[in-house]
Amino acid sequence: MSKITGSCLCGKVSFESNNDFDQFHLCHCIQCQKTTGSAHASNLFTMPDNITWLSGFELIKRFDVPGRAISKAFCTECGCGVPFLSSTGKALIVPAGCLDGNPEIDPQYNIFSSEKAQWYDKAILAKSFKNFPE
Repeated sequence: MSKITGSCLCGKVSFESNNDFDQFHLCHCIQCQKTTGSAHASNLFTMPDNITWLSGFELIKRFDVPGRAISKAFCTECGCGVPFLSSTGKALIVPAGCLDGNPEIDPQYNIFSSEKAQWYDKAILAKSFKNFPE
């Protein structure tokens, strides 16, 4: 089993895990739009003990949405999402964007697509640039 590392934007929080993820969801619910500031959350799911914190664990803060089974953990220095245990403690949730490499699993599901941002489909079709447009 190969290993994969991850970190926050400022690099103060870092971790390593086995590249062994059970599920990969793109969640389009309104709460995930708010927690990510984007059209969806991209989360990988693995066993709760599939993580070794390398640095910065003390910088992590967790927010649990009241009345919902939705949480977000983030670096208090840069605000980037980092792994956290599900509210049941049965899964480790790893935001795909904090990984330093590619997971060995592709996204499997678009969930809560009925709440998808109205502009999402048009964004997928928008013109692409390697860098900023000129």
